[in-house]
Amino acid sequence: MMHKVLIANRGEIAVRIARACRDYGVRSVAVYADPDADALHVRAADEAWALPGTRPADTYLAIDKLLDVARRAGADAVHPGYGFLSERAEFARAVRDAGLAWIGPRPETIEMLGDKVAARRIALQVGAPLVAGTAEPVASVAEVLAFAERHGLPVAIKAAFGGGGRGLKVAWQLDEVAELYESAVREATAAFGRGECFLEQFLDRPRHIEAQVIADRHGQVVVVGTRDCSLQRRNQKLVEEAPAPFLTDAQRAQVHQAARAICAAAGYESAGTVEFLLGQNGQISFLEVNTRLQVEHPVTEETSGVDLVIEQLRVADGLPLTFAETPPVRGHSLEFRINAEDPGRGYLPTPGRVTRFDAPGGPGVRVDTGFGAGSTVPGSYDSLLAKLIVTGATRDQALARARRALAEFEIEGVASVLPFHRAVVADPAFTAKDGFQVHTRWIETEMQARFEPAPRPDAEDGAPVVRSFIEIDGRRLRLGLPAGLALGVGAGSAPPAASPAAATADPGDVLAPLTGSLVRWHRESGEQVDAGEVIATLEAMKMETAVNAPCAGTLECMAAPGELLQANTLLARIRASSHGG
Repeated sequence: MMHKVLIANRGEIAVRIARACRDYGVRSVAVYADPDADALHVRAADEAWALPGTRPADTYLAIDKLLDVARRAGADAVHPGYGFLSERAEFARAVRDAGLAWIGPRPETIEMLGDKVAARRIALQVGAPLVAGTAEPVASVAEVLAFAERHGLPVAIKAAFGGGGRGLKVAWQLDEVAELYESAVREATAAFGRGECFLEQFLDRPRHIEAQVIADRHGQVVVVGTRDCSLQRRNQKLVEEAPAPFLTDAQRAQVHQAARAICAAAGYESAGTVEFLLGQNGQISFLEVNTRLQVEHPVTEETSGVDLVIEQLRVADGLPLTFAETPPVRGHSLEFRINAEDPGRGYLPTPGRVTRFDAPGGPGVRVDTGFGAGSTVPGSYDSLLAKLIVTGATRDQALARARRALAEFEIEGVASVLPFHRAVVADPAFTAKDGFQVHTRWIETEMQARFEPAPRPDAEDGAPVVRSFIEIDGRRLRLGLPAGLALGVGAGSAPPAASPAAATADPGDVLAPLTGSLVRWHRESGEQVDAGEVIATLEAMKMETAVNAPCAGTLECMAAPGELLQANTLLARIRASSHGG
């Protein structure tokens, strides 16, 4: 039986796991990168260990560092949470090879189902519903174009190794295939370390339906319930609910049966999610299996009475599930992802310091978060601030409570998607006054609400932790101090200054729309560009954002690829000319 769990993650999911460990009676170990030195998850665990650095590759994705912390802390198990290394078979295998318990599916299962092409084969073998797709990853733009000409548009270009919407692009026109394919490969490589992509027919305006599965080592594979996750933007879920509403009994049975059969065929253990698309014509198509705990797992917990994280701990300990069949549904639950993004500026990520965080309460309200007033939201990681989970006896009651809770929720210092959520719970398309009308592209194509831009957050200070050295009895030890206390500790120890924001208002100035890294220039200095043309790509919080030319003219690039830029930093200038249109 395990005694101490290393939580290889951060933010709200690390807090969630630490609490489950305490409920289960085992100790927890947090890890933290420099920007997270005083984060809530660090305080929620029984102990915390540093992962010096800021970039994901140097911290939460560094397998050797994580295993070294586990060894030094005396942990005998590892929970990966979601994202980061949670679906990396090599991490699961390394954990097991180190003699530690892995709280998740077996490495072989992660490889089998994490390869989306192999997962399609399993789905075909068990008779799960499927749309047309490629049998193997594609290697070029030409292959994407050939598939589109054979099967028609739109075409989904999907990362073969990964999930969560990263590395997923949908081509609606042939002339955008090349750029979308290259972007999908870049995102997949950055998020998962592998850039292979495969293709599928993309169902127009589908709903996103998924089944929560949990399985033990004794042959029990149980579907805990269904969820609807159709409210998405750029393939990133914003609202989820359980059980999935407005399904026929036959559709629900088909989802349950296919999900259980796929996981049983793969020899599944622990928690996982089988995802499907539901077309406008009622067609269901298998999408993928996420071999981890999902962000939206709380809505299933609320409507089933099952603590999914504790079930994961039990499975890792070799114990049987606490139930043998799908639990009866208890009411209805909605989850609202509260991201640090500005709906008034195209949902741009907004890193910064949270100055106010007043969470709602009352009957049926649960808030899972890794932040509070005074917390810093780094630009290096995901934009998720919190999850608001609201439950009622019926969907209508859950919606009424959600309106109340969202009205109470106040966040200042950084922008958030709270205005979007307040609009959604009042929109007839979502409340289903005239039928449930939302789908995976509803936000981009049909939502009528418009939002005012939020005040720009102040630029973040430099690194929150300054590292130096100290000698104790002749032994040299590394010392980490909060930046505010560390000025003057030693040469080069002061935090770097934030990049200055541009103070000009020249119509040709191109300002960085967010704090992030410059991925690439699409045009070079000296070239003529047109107004509205995409001239650069930035990356922040794991998402790419296009930068458009504000006017026509001659481009002067003022930053280098890979450079970290603060929001409003001068990125380029466009000198007006008679060229372009």
